Amino acid sequence: MTAGISDNRLTANADHFENRHIGPNAGETREMLAAIGVPSMETLISKTVPASIRLDRPLAIPDGIGEQAALSELRSRLYGVTRTRALIGQGYHGTLVPPVILRNLLENPGWYTSYTPYQPEISQGRL
Repeated sequence: MTAGISDNRLTANADHFENRHIGPNAGETREMLAAIGVPSMETLISKTVPASIRLDRPLAIPDGIGEQAALSELRSRLYGVTRTRALIGQGYHGTLVPPVILRNLLENPGWYTSYTPYQPEISQGRL
């Protein structure tokens, strides 16, 4: 029998991130640890993370909730929050910026690309 769309194993808690995340399974984890010559994940952590910064108790992290429950929680927290006028940039709307400054700001490739000016995508039009 093939698994159908209505199979509960496929849809149970489908909106939880940890159930949608595709990470290494136990066999792949053992294979990766063997490749670096470490017998367990605990040994790997003890060899790489200094003892002075390791936490020797479990983190107090609550269980995850689904996407719909998270949206509901956010909506309930936002209830009663009023929107006000944004005052960002007040007083600067009438400022005169010399054209040479505007041109150098708007044409500076550092604002729109991570490439250096020597990359052909940008520099072909400038050479």
